[in-house]
Amino acid sequence: MREREFWQLLEEVFGRVYGRSLSKDQRLPKLGDMTVVEALAAGEEPRVVWNVLCDQMDIPDSRRWGKDHNAPPLPAGRRQGR
Repeated sequence: MREREFWQLLEEVFGRVYGRSLSKDQRLPKLGDMTVVEALAAGEEPRVVWNVLCDQMDIPDSRRWGKDHNAPPLPAGRRQGR
């Protein structure tokens, strides 16, 4: 996932205003308590930030990739239902 795709998904899933607010205000404990903006600026992979944010906000897999995006493959060793 590129950072541009991250921002597109953020707006699609959360809405433009709420998504941008989340990116600046929501702390992500799994990423050192940084915000989305801080984590991306620190060089964290956009896909990692996206998954952490969606997990924290309880966004199910069925919604987190938007209508025109495909979920990236699961990391090795992780299977469905775990």
